[in-house]
Amino acid sequence: MPSFPFSLTTTAMVLALSGTPVLAQCGGGFSAFVDGLKAEATSRGHAASSVAQFFAPVRQDPKVIEADRRQGVFTLDFTTFARRLISQSRLDTGLAKSREWNSVFDRAAAEYGVPRGVLLAFWAFETDYGAFQGDFNTVNALVTLAHDCRRPDLFRPQVFHALTLFQNNDLDPATTTGAWAGEIGMVQMLPGDILENGVDGDGDGHVRLKSSAPDALLSGAKMLQHFGWRADEPWLQEVTLPADMDWSQSGVGKASSLTDWAAMGVAPRSGRWMAAGLPASLILPQGHKGPAFVAYPNFNVFFEWNQSFTYVLTAAYFATRLSGEPVFDPRNPDTGLDQVQMRQLQERLLARGYDVGAVDGILGAGTRAAVQAEQVRLGLPADAWPTATLLSRM
Repeated sequence: MPSFPFSLTTTAMVLALSGTPVLAQCGGGFSAFVDGLKAEATSRGHAASSVAQFFAPVRQDPKVIEADRRQGVFTLDFTTFARRLISQSRLDTGLAKSREWNSVFDRAAAEYGVPRGVLLAFWAFETDYGAFQGDFNTVNALVTLAHDCRRPDLFRPQVFHALTLFQNNDLDPATTTGAWAGEIGMVQMLPGDILENGVDGDGDGHVRLKSSAPDALLSGAKMLQHFGWRADEPWLQEVTLPADMDWSQSGVGKASSLTDWAAMGVAPRSGRWMAAGLPASLILPQGHKGPAFVAYPNFNVFFEWNQSFTYVLTAAYFATRLSGEPVFDPRNPDTGLDQVQMRQLQERLLARGYDVGAVDGILGAGTRAAVQAEQVRLGLPADAWPTATLLSRM
């Protein structure tokens, strides 16, 4: 970060007095950064007394930064990840919650078009149906992440949204807790999302996502609708594959008609196609020898909640299980790469000019696309699943 020859606090105060919107910079001394946020909050029209009360207990939390840098669970393959997150107990609890809050789920479907299986899946994965909502102080987490220079543009606005929640008596800066990234409540929503999509589901005049299941579930449903969820449409369906086909046609974003997939030998594993008129993408999370699904347009909405492909596919799959679909067939995929090998692969892909993002050992969208392109170049099955064979050929 560049150094500044003047005090951020002083500059923020001058801008605030002039009526100019203040952008508190990331980095630098934490106290000076918080002073800048205070000045910016005042310039945004928040009452000085509320600003002082809101920021008074704020402390930097190094554990938040540790959690932000440590997300190794997303290095797991889909089958391992799904088996880790989905247990019979979690499935049984979901079905019990479905009965307990039946009228709320019916309302979510009627008003927002979101089926109960999808809401139950997020409720389960985010907080184990509300049992573990996180013990990080929410305001400390948001201010710490806004101060950190990795993603300040994401988190700085959330600080001011949290201030608005405080002024609405829906957040206490000293006691409200949640996830390390500042999400609050049973379905883990950021303050800005709560302000935009929060629903008072129980009619008490407040949106309390930590303590009210109706508030949390209906707010989650409204947010999914806001993200583009389409009512009465499926999101994921397991399929069987032919012995051989053009695997380069697979991947998120490469949609074809179900008629075309059927012509290539792709078929529903059970029953019929869920929506004959919709485009669908062929998803091969562990290559052409592993589990296989077609993803309908609603599948893309899951990425608005979480950017991890493995998390999204697992959540979407669990939503089908909660809706009555059978356990997926893991088949017999080729062994994938460990994290060290994945980093080596990413470095070699970068050297060839591919944009894979950070060399982090995670098989993200950029790495998958690069792998598929290299498989085509090398004459390997282009299923976007990196193996030792690909690594050695490169």
